[in-house]
Amino acid sequence: MYDKLVKKEAKLAVIGLGYVGLPIALEFAKKIKVIGFDINAKRVEMMKNNIDPSGELESSAFEGCDIVFTDSLDVLREAQFFIVAVPTPIDEHAMPDLKPLLAASKTVGKVLKKGDYVVYESTVYPGCTEDDCIPVLEAESGLKFPGDFKVGYSPERINPGDKEHTLTRIVKVVSGCDAESSEEIAKTYELVVEAGVHRASSIKVAEAAKIIENTQRDVNIALMNELSLIFDRLGINTYEVLEAAGTKWNFLKFSPGLVGGHCIGVDPYYLTYKAKELGYDAKVILSGRTTNDNMGAYIAKKAVKLMVKQGKDISNAKVLVMGATFKENVEDIRNSKVADVINELKTFSVNVDVVDPFADSDELHHEYGFSLVEKPGNDYDAVVVAVNHKQYLDLNEDYFKSITSENPVVMDIKGIYRNKFSSDGIQYWSL
Repeated sequence: MYDKLVKKEAKLAVIGLGYVGLPIALEFAKKIKVIGFDINAKRVEMMKNNIDPSGELESSAFEGCDIVFTDSLDVLREAQFFIVAVPTPIDEHAMPDLKPLLAASKTVGKVLKKGDYVVYESTVYPGCTEDDCIPVLEAESGLKFPGDFKVGYSPERINPGDKEHTLTRIVKVVSGCDAESSEEIAKTYELVVEAGVHRASSIKVAEAAKIIENTQRDVNIALMNELSLIFDRLGINTYEVLEAAGTKWNFLKFSPGLVGGHCIGVDPYYLTYKAKELGYDAKVILSGRTTNDNMGAYIAKKAVKLMVKQGKDISNAKVLVMGATFKENVEDIRNSKVADVINELKTFSVNVDVVDPFADSDELHHEYGFSLVEKPGNDYDAVVVAVNHKQYLDLNEDYFKSITSENPVVMDIKGIYRNKFSSDGIQYWSL
């Protein structure tokens, strides 16, 4: 398969052209023939015009690429090597939602031919590729695995907004259903991944490796968040404590905050779901998840307490929330925990305005039920800086005075303004 791809006798297709799929498709398209497939016709048209719907890539990233963007199964049928890069979210009960993944598997199954390869990049629990996806491929195609087609797993490591750790610069974990497929898949990815590839011994090992990457971060951030709850009661600043502790050579540098997005706030639930299925309750992981999921409500309640302390009438209070995306300097609003802060504030009948230089107001309204205001007012009783976008980094005390009433509260979730407030009138707080 690798030789056919390199000689352009075969085509590679990427199914799902979001934050993960589009960068992969474009990198491969610099070397081989690629079909970029997405079910969203509007997004496909944008990409045909060199526009990244996710806002991550410049138009120049499309230049010199041998790629066809389509939502047509007839075009997709021309491919022999398929990469599935669709989202794997959780539902309202924090259970794995495999609908996008299984739908993509059905799509591939409809066009699958003898000798084809299918590689999954979507984050899943160990065993999902073989237990859930392959049966769908077989049912739709009428083919038998592994004799008629090969399957592999190579977990995505795309980090939205990160211009340093890009696809080509991150070691790629790859795996196949047998030794031959593993090697063919590895060589294919080596075409574009300059950092090299790591050949996992099995698909399950590769699946597990991906899911613990973010589970590890989640648990460590949960520890920092719990420490911040303790230190707040002690009247000391968490970031000052971490700064002091960080002088030790082997201290791991994590920080507290809102944990959202499509990875850290989601992936651990896939692992705990599988563990539960096997009869084990993942206590540490679930405890971390609970801590992190409760931080939005904690921050909102803290804001209310501080406003009361400042003599504010909560029923008439106005709060500005700065930042609505799940992390800084991206347009991505998926699983944004800022929504938890806003929803909790509204339970106290607080009037909330939201601004964000990256987020789309219509998307926020559709997903969370609130919209952005064009610009801040000048009479807020509290300001919650929830996401440290680059536009906020250089704001000073005078700016916050210009948008607030007397004796306001400024909540600096990530501590970016620490030691920058001198006025006795402003109640400053950070995690």
